[in-house]
Amino acid sequence: MRLFVGLGNPGPKHAMNRHNIGFMALDVIHQRHKFSPWSQKFQGLVSDGIIENEKIILLKPQTFMNVSGQSVYPCSFFYKLKPEEIVVFHDELDLAPGKIRVKKGGGSAGHNGLKSIEQNLGPEFWRVRLGIGRTVPEDISRYVLGDFVQSEGKWLFPLLAGVGEYAPLIVKGDMDAYMSKVAANVPAEEKPTIN
Repeated sequence: MRLFVGLGNPGPKHAMNRHNIGFMALDVIHQRHKFSPWSQKFQGLVSDGIIENEKIILLKPQTFMNVSGQSVYPCSFFYKLKPEEIVVFHDELDLAPGKIRVKKGGGSAGHNGLKSIEQNLGPEFWRVRLGIGRTVPEDISRYVLGDFVQSEGKWLFPLLAGVGEYAPLIVKGDMDAYMSKVAANVPAEEKPTIN
């Protein structure tokens, strides 16, 4: 069994925020792999399904980003999951838009959602870092809490489609293949460069 966590902020006001790409990723996995309807549990929205003959729990914390661990910890405790059986999908300022990186452990790089989970579980969970790029530092809060604009759809939708389509590779433990397949799903000409 594994737990897939998507990070974001609850409510329609935040639905299309760049900070909510983790929620969007889980929504695509949920739809693509025909998971059960969402239900409320562990201060979050929970669903379950099967990928590669393994039970997967999806969790979208409804606690707000900065205290995501308050939802992730009780869920992981209930299912008796170790940190390395948890995969967290989140926005990443330090990756260009449309890029993806997967790694286990490491620091939070100032991401408050990751920081909250680390405080509750330690650092040894998997992170699927979904690039949204970075603006000048003083605009970071406004940028991540701003909505994706229409032009960003050229890389966002292929990225999310790949995240959902190739999720079985995560379950198989082939993170390198997962990164390669998802990256290849985003047309090269649609990956903007960040100065």
